[in-house]
Amino acid sequence: MTQQAETDRSTDTAPWWRSAVIYQIYPRSFNDSDGDGMGDLPGIIDRLDYLADLGVDALWLSPFYVSPQNDAGYDVSDYRDIDPRFGTLEDFDRMRARMAELGLRLIVDLVPNHTSSEHGWFRAAVAAGPGSPERDRYVFREGRGEHGELPPNNWRSVFGGEAWTRLPDGQWYLHLFDSTQPDLNWENPEVWEEFRSVLRFWLDRGADGFRVDVAHGLVKAEGLPDWDRQVRMVEGEHEAREHDRPEGPETPMHTGSPYFDQDGVHEVYRDWHRVLAEYDGDRMMVAEAWVEPAHRLAMYVRSDEMHQAFNFDFLVAGWDWARLSRAIEDSLAESAKVGAPTTWVLSNHDTVRHVSRFGLADPIAYPMGIAAEHEQPDYDQGLARGRAAALVELALPGSAYLYQGDELGLPEHTSLPAHVREDPTFARTDGAEIGRDGCRVPMPWSAGEPGLGFGPQPWLPQPPAFAALAADRQVGVPGSTHSLYRDALRLRRELGLGRGSFAWHEAHDGATGLLAFVSTTPAGRRVLVAANTGEQPVALPAGEVLLTSLEDALVDGVLGPAAAAWVSLD
Repeated sequence: MTQQAETDRSTDTAPWWRSAVIYQIYPRSFNDSDGDGMGDLPGIIDRLDYLADLGVDALWLSPFYVSPQNDAGYDVSDYRDIDPRFGTLEDFDRMRARMAELGLRLIVDLVPNHTSSEHGWFRAAVAAGPGSPERDRYVFREGRGEHGELPPNNWRSVFGGEAWTRLPDGQWYLHLFDSTQPDLNWENPEVWEEFRSVLRFWLDRGADGFRVDVAHGLVKAEGLPDWDRQVRMVEGEHEAREHDRPEGPETPMHTGSPYFDQDGVHEVYRDWHRVLAEYDGDRMMVAEAWVEPAHRLAMYVRSDEMHQAFNFDFLVAGWDWARLSRAIEDSLAESAKVGAPTTWVLSNHDTVRHVSRFGLADPIAYPMGIAAEHEQPDYDQGLARGRAAALVELALPGSAYLYQGDELGLPEHTSLPAHVREDPTFARTDGAEIGRDGCRVPMPWSAGEPGLGFGPQPWLPQPPAFAALAADRQVGVPGSTHSLYRDALRLRRELGLGRGSFAWHEAHDGATGLLAFVSTTPAGRRVLVAANTGEQPVALPAGEVLLTSLEDALVDGVLGPAAAAWVSLD
């Protein structure tokens, strides 16, 4: 592999988002202030000091809008208010004010591909009937077959089953996700104007940016054509996913789909870019876009569109030298072509936690959920690899996202009983797909308190292993995963690693499995970042050891397997 350098155009006066470390909060699972079993905004306020002390720059909050919660808030019925389960707009304002005091920025989730079926627009559409302006806000079509009894096309829901539901009057509406999440019609100017208004509403309340859900959706191919590849994928998806390799049609990426990554989405984001430019303070957008190859993702972060896009190639690469190397090199190269930073991520609320993925026998496994009857991860192995991967992520140039609990080394909950699962994918596939509940289990704050300090009755049960990993067992404890993250974030900030340049080191070698690159910081300091993905110890170049992923990771200059180190070469 040739050496690849990434030229970082950022400086100390560059926009904050180019090198920020952003912490994702899943509100219902973060901290419950009132004992109703669900996390809330006052609970977040109570933990802001913890997050500021950890050293992150900004928070991304998953949806807190009014919602029937059929898909954990990603089915929005009112984009301009807080669901009472989470608090009030006054709570939001108090939270934002306290964040400002602590120097934390705020990113809110935006869900523009679909609304809830309880949204006022959709209720009006159902009542108004076929051909009405109200129905034109959504994707309604006549059915096929002699009497319109067949769906308009063969599209399948991402959550399982058909992507169409028929109303009593005979028309069908599109829902790429759950049937309670009807897709909006982005060919309708009224939809465009509504979302400009929603953006301004939250910008006026102090939001610094937006994470855009299903950013590769919104626009569908003209004529809504059938997609035969998708049908084959659906028919064989469970067999294919037993191999857990994100390289075939079972991958979350959506190459060639008539309803994802259509070129028309980019005009939406150019429009939104202009809205954000009306405001001071370097407001930003980050795309959730499961697309490939890397140059397609880079299109979302051209200078007049979004500012960041999650690097899912990096997330799905697994613990594998070649795949990690390729993801890093391709991503940096394509992002540099459009002058954008690369945005690194290992876990989020839609993926099995990386500590558990890295603990499976196949180091590139990407299961769509883990249940008790599946292979159980080796936690110690997964944690060692996960800590090492974190040092890689946090040293790469660009921005990095942490998912709540990453800093505690939380694993997936792999033994949730069926009756507590709430992810619609579990129900829509009759349990064939386990779903995402296992990564959404409430945070453990205090080992000796009810609900481990989250609240007395967590909406999902926590696994016994969480007690030993609770924050009060790790904060300030040398060698803990929390201390590793805190130290890494402090060094990243002091050295300027996120603003550094990138080059592969000569020790970068597939034969040994040593992933090795040099970050040259804005002050000119050269930091070697090395992670051993192989099975044997590997000698590192001499230098000042700044940080290691484990206490005994580096002995006499030799880096052990499943370990990483930062070494100053100056």
